Amino acid sequence: FLKNIIGTSHSVNFFAGSLAGITSVMMTYPLDIARARLAFQVTGEHVYSGIYDTLSCMFRTEGGVRALYKGFLPTILGMIPYGGLSFYTFEKLKFLCLEHIPNVCGRPDSGNSGGLVLTVPAKLVCGGIAIPVAQTVSYPLDVVRRKMQLSMMSPETERFAEKGFVTTLIMTYREDGIVRGLYRGMTINYLRAIPMGAVSFSTYELFKQIFGLHVGKS
Repeated sequence: FLKNIIGTSHSVNFFAGSLAGITSVMMTYPLDIARARLAFQVTGEHVYSGIYDTLSCMFRTEGGVRALYKGFLPTILGMIPYGGLSFYTFEKLKFLCLEHIPNVCGRPDSGNSGGLVLTVPAKLVCGGIAIPVAQTVSYPLDVVRRKMQLSMMSPETERFAEKGFVTTLIMTYREDGIVRGLYRGMTINYLRAIPMGAVSFSTYELFKQIFGLHVGKS
């Protein structure tokens, strides 16, 4: 179905990005929840001394392995559009740049059968657009994830301790609405997402060139 809408090569980019994101999240999620709690903790309350102390304390007092994966489901559901859309958007922008304005965005590359590849500024721009687009779609689920991760850390978040992600999502919407609730902090997030996307995808393209992989339009 998706292939009929966005084309074969772009559907591959979408699914590849989604699966890559899901795999990375599954392997590193406990570290992410430890990072969130260490960043959020207040002196005198829930003071953790480090990553190991955070994870072991959660394991002992909040329900074992399950505690280490609080907010995991919304993270996975958010990673599907985030990982997929970021790669899809970047590859689509790359295609449009090389197809319609090659004199501005492209340069010859001997390692790519003499074809065109993006210039460095074009890579930075395409990457700087791709990540914010993807995060705009997945951000509400990221908000839910944080609230579930930080449950038991303060009276404000404690009420989410035993809630599922759907209930947490609905409560956030009902109490604060879309802009102040589900998209709270989005402006600051863009300030981080734009340079992160620009650098990430530029590096991604650079290593594809180094290893002799196809980096032209697809």
